Amino acid sequence: MSMASNDLSAPPLAASDYSRFVQRIRRRYADELALLPPGAPERAGMQITFDALQARGLDTGAALRVLRQLVMERLVVLDCDHPAPSLVASRTALPPGGALRLRPGEAGSAAPADGNPALPLSATGCPLAVVTRAMTELAELALDIAICESRKPLDALHGAPQAGDTAGMPAGQRAQLWVIGMGKLGARELNVSSDIDLIYVYDHDGETAGRADGRGVISNHEYFAQQVKAIYNLIGESTEHGFVFRVDLALRPNGSSGPAAVSLGALEEYFQVQGREWERFAWLKSRVVAPLECIRNGSAQAMRGSVLPFVFRRYLDYNVFDALRILHRQIREHAAKRAAGHPERANDVKMSRGGIREIEFTVQLLQVVRGGQFPELRTRPTVDALQRVASAGLMAQATAEALMRAYDFLRRVEHRIQYLDDQQTHVLPTRDDDLAWIAQTLGYSSCCPFLSDLDTHRELVAQEFDTLLGQKSDCKGCGKSNPAAPQNLDELLEKLPENWPANFRARLELWREHPRVLGLRDDAKTRLMRLVQRTAQWLLEDKVDQEAAVRLVDWIEPLLRRESYLALLVERPAVHERLLRLLGAAKWPARYLLQHPGVIDELASDAMLHERFDAAAFMQELQQRLAALRRTGEDDEESCLNLLRRAHHAELFRTLARDVEGQLTVEQVADDLSALAEAVLKVTTDWCWQRLKNRHRETPQFAIIAYGKLGGKELGYGSDLDIVFVYDDEDERASEVYAAFVRKLINWLTIKTGEGDLFEIDTALRPNGNSGLLVTRFEAYANYQQQRGSNTAWTWEHQAITRARFVQGSDSLRQRFDTVRLAVISAARDIPALSSEIVAMRGKVRAAHPIKGEKTGEKFDVKHSHGGMVDAEFVVQFLVLSQSRSHPELADNVGNIALMQRAEAAGLLPAGQGQAAARAYRTLRRVQHQARLNEEPTQVAPSALQAERDAILAVWRTVFEAGAPHAGA
Repeated sequence: MSMASNDLSAPPLAASDYSRFVQRIRRRYADELALLPPGAPERAGMQITFDALQARGLDTGAALRVLRQLVMERLVVLDCDHPAPSLVASRTALPPGGALRLRPGEAGSAAPADGNPALPLSATGCPLAVVTRAMTELAELALDIAICESRKPLDALHGAPQAGDTAGMPAGQRAQLWVIGMGKLGARELNVSSDIDLIYVYDHDGETAGRADGRGVISNHEYFAQQVKAIYNLIGESTEHGFVFRVDLALRPNGSSGPAAVSLGALEEYFQVQGREWERFAWLKSRVVAPLECIRNGSAQAMRGSVLPFVFRRYLDYNVFDALRILHRQIREHAAKRAAGHPERANDVKMSRGGIREIEFTVQLLQVVRGGQFPELRTRPTVDALQRVASAGLMAQATAEALMRAYDFLRRVEHRIQYLDDQQTHVLPTRDDDLAWIAQTLGYSSCCPFLSDLDTHRELVAQEFDTLLGQKSDCKGCGKSNPAAPQNLDELLEKLPENWPANFRARLELWREHPRVLGLRDDAKTRLMRLVQRTAQWLLEDKVDQEAAVRLVDWIEPLLRRESYLALLVERPAVHERLLRLLGAAKWPARYLLQHPGVIDELASDAMLHERFDAAAFMQELQQRLAALRRTGEDDEESCLNLLRRAHHAELFRTLARDVEGQLTVEQVADDLSALAEAVLKVTTDWCWQRLKNRHRETPQFAIIAYGKLGGKELGYGSDLDIVFVYDDEDERASEVYAAFVRKLINWLTIKTGEGDLFEIDTALRPNGNSGLLVTRFEAYANYQQQRGSNTAWTWEHQAITRARFVQGSDSLRQRFDTVRLAVISAARDIPALSSEIVAMRGKVRAAHPIKGEKTGEKFDVKHSHGGMVDAEFVVQFLVLSQSRSHPELADNVGNIALMQRAEAAGLLPAGQGQAAARAYRTLRRVQHQARLNEEPTQVAPSALQAERDAILAVWRTVFEAGAPHAGA
């Protein structure tokens, strides 16, 4: 069939007829082609075909080889002979500058969110997944047959390999050989003429059982080494029928110098001692693909415990950037050498710039960096991984879709290249008729638009990959290192100008002999010097101040052994700069960052600073991460505790960053921190109940009532939670079950793990305080608050309920609590007696918090002094308890500021007095907030806040001394 012309308007024959490989199959196996069931090849149909081939007298190896030929012929027909409407992947379908981002808005220009609709991922022939699944299932079937077949002669010679004296293993248990599929086989993305990257691992050391006469005993290691050779003979060796798959074992531990099969124990030791960064990318897609019996009975799951900690580190891991740069540079250099003198090899759709490998590297880098903390990113298939990183906000959705289209396009081109001659090549053919055939089977009318779209896709891929690694898009300097940083402190300090800030220089001088600095590996030391050098440059440019720079040194010194943080700051200058601003703004952020250093990665997002906490999104992400842990069997209790803590710390830090950058008011900070605490309580309650051994129902009839700062939505950084637990359950086991549940819940919230803790919990406001039950039946709680019976609440407890709020539980319990709260605060009262009691309670609180220098007029404490925040709070509590019966608008739990304004509007305060007190209270909260951020005392000179103090004292006098509100009773 001649196709030398680019005019493809009327092809005389089916497209598959042109393939020289298909022509050979049809000549050689014409009688066998019908043995493969109609339609897309699937494992069950392949097994039937294999059995039929054996029935015709073919041995195992020959039957597998012929089966492969039949599957390949079918795939060419399905993919090339039945094109759908023409694929025209125009440049307008691709985002022109869709930049990949490690966090939303970080680097490059964002892909347009309103870009053209995505083209379908498969617009001609059969979907890419049909081809890759068929090839993957063929490999799985062949390997399963080979591993089972190869046992028989070895067992006859040596007996079965035994598991030895392994604890928990039945005596005589057979040791198993697992075939680990790497790369595209592991990800179920195998292409049509691919080799298969395999690693053989056996689960137990030991010896074989030997023959009946006691002879033939060999070590399991020797047995499995022989079995690996036998498997290769069955599927990898070329015979008159060709091969089943080319087999590559180069990815095994120690490469070509390592043993053909390794024990699971030896693999674990290799990961811990010798495993290299680039190997983590290789193992990312690893999967046990045979034998099928070990997959079905779950024994192969033991691999996960070794592989997951190696691939995904506990902390955000930016060390892999350099490893990937080096690996990618080596690949491009190798491709350049191959193309030297052979310019046609530059058109390699897999290895050249903008090829398939760069799409895979792009998504794998994001997975490896973040997969330890974000398990929802752990997936093998490339397209699925792209969608997941987009859903996690690590890449613009439009960019992910463009990369998916590019991946689909390039893989389909790759398959057509290989359909021609069944060669393991990814280079576009140089023959015009071959190139024209590829274009036609992709739905193009000629080669020119095909090549144009190919270039467009590759350019997009290359730009995104270069953006990710911080390289220039022209790539002429790919792999070239930045200007050399000083290799040691002596060299750096000698280069510093004389006018350099003295405090920072003096702080760095202490590092000359610091054991942590001296003990760093060379690459980590280089990163540290680059970091210090960049900080020094910014100091000289007045981009940061000296205090921030010194605090950076103080912060990073205890973390020097965690080299990933050095890598993160070097790789992300924007994070480095924002970190310095944050450290320079206040002292408390530095302390928080020292406790939770991993949260600094949140600073990579520009958008983060302009967002607010979203409770629904937060809880959804936590559920997705838990689901991801369940899929890999890692959802044990400790993992859940750490997952909650990491998520909470990251969200708290986002609020802190917005606060320090001036994006939030004090009230907004308190609102967001309160909403965060509420969301954590909800998720923790749900997870904890699901793990309660003696739970008696699917959903607990249980509620959490927040008091104090959480109840009033005035939570600050590090505030404890004042909460009360109630239940409404008639089951006879209820009291015992809920008591155990609350103890477990408090433990989940307060226990310190490797990721820290969540909250301090205070339950002293429950009925009867610390002498009362930890969890109370709701009816008893209601009776206690509403003065029913002999055991009833005190006035100060009714003051507390003015700020109480239902934060977790069923809607029916929420309504009942709201009814009880309203009944309590609107009950008829002896107002003079109430006034006396509240004033007396205020005196007790003041006596418990003496202010040094207050009596002499030297100090004013913004919270506890006369005219401070507590005075305002007691005024509000009195007004709510005494006036809500007549003025229902005071019953709402809307915060002290709004309630003082409402009291004035209701005529309970003189005109302007409530507003002035509200403004004063807001100012005092802001002063207190800033003092705590800077770890400074909350006492100031009285003159500094005299107007605010006078405004609150005025409202105090009106309410408790002039008796104005009494008249409205």
